[in-house]
Amino acid sequence: MAVAPTGRTRRSPVRPLMLLFLLVVMTVPVYLLVVNTFKSQEDILNSPFSFPLADLTVKHLMDAIRSPQYNVIKGYGFTLFLVVVVDILCILMAGPAAYAIARSLKKRTQLVMLYFLAGTFIPGAALIIPVIYVLRSVGLANTVAGLIAHDVAATLPVSIFLFVGFIRTIPGSIDQAAMIDGAGRLRTFWTIIFPLMRPAVVTVLILNSIGIWNDFVSPQILLSPGSGRYTVTTAIYAGISQYSTDLTKVFPNLLLAIAPVVIFFIYMQRHIISGLTVGAVKG
Repeated sequence: MAVAPTGRTRRSPVRPLMLLFLLVVMTVPVYLLVVNTFKSQEDILNSPFSFPLADLTVKHLMDAIRSPQYNVIKGYGFTLFLVVVVDILCILMAGPAAYAIARSLKKRTQLVMLYFLAGTFIPGAALIIPVIYVLRSVGLANTVAGLIAHDVAATLPVSIFLFVGFIRTIPGSIDQAAMIDGAGRLRTFWTIIFPLMRPAVVTVLILNSIGIWNDFVSPQILLSPGSGRYTVTTAIYAGISQYSTDLTKVFPNLLLAIAPVVIFFIYMQRHIISGLTVGAVKG
């Protein structure tokens, strides 16, 4: 005979405490960045955590926006250009490759998949020196084309992995029906399979865009300062290295750099989650 419970089970306080701890860890740096953007040098040094409403000013932020040298706003255009070009090339290459891998049962095709996955375990910084030698050998050293080629190669492994997982959830009977109607494999992919991959494609575009926007090592090393090309992150580094003791220039430039990507991530986070989970269970 079952015994009815005499009371509610007490929940462990560990999870709420961990969530509170993570919230504080992630919120405090953002708070410091935003508040100190609108303070004077003296206020930043003496009371970085304070929020003096009477003394806040937008002057330093406007100076950073109008700065003629190492302007982060100018870096927006070049960084956005990189994001768009790399995303388009990555989709054009990763899509057909993932389709071929997902629809093949041959052992060598699965080995190709493992080859692509191996690229996700190699730190990007460890590849910079070999990449420089390769780009020099093909005449693309210190060029925008060389940086784009590097970024496309760096984004392919994860993109192919996500695409393969999603395509395998799409019934193969769709491919067979298209072939009966006379469509080739490429036409079947681009006209039928690719439109069905929208959640995975959106996820790949978001992850790649954020990664390229935040990348510092690749553009800093593969594009020398003499090229005159600055991404958002390299423009910050150039400006901060020159004004390292002037915090009224450091904080506004940092805020200008991270604000677009933070807003973009918050707005698109539901698409990231849905895209990462939609191919997890086949149904």
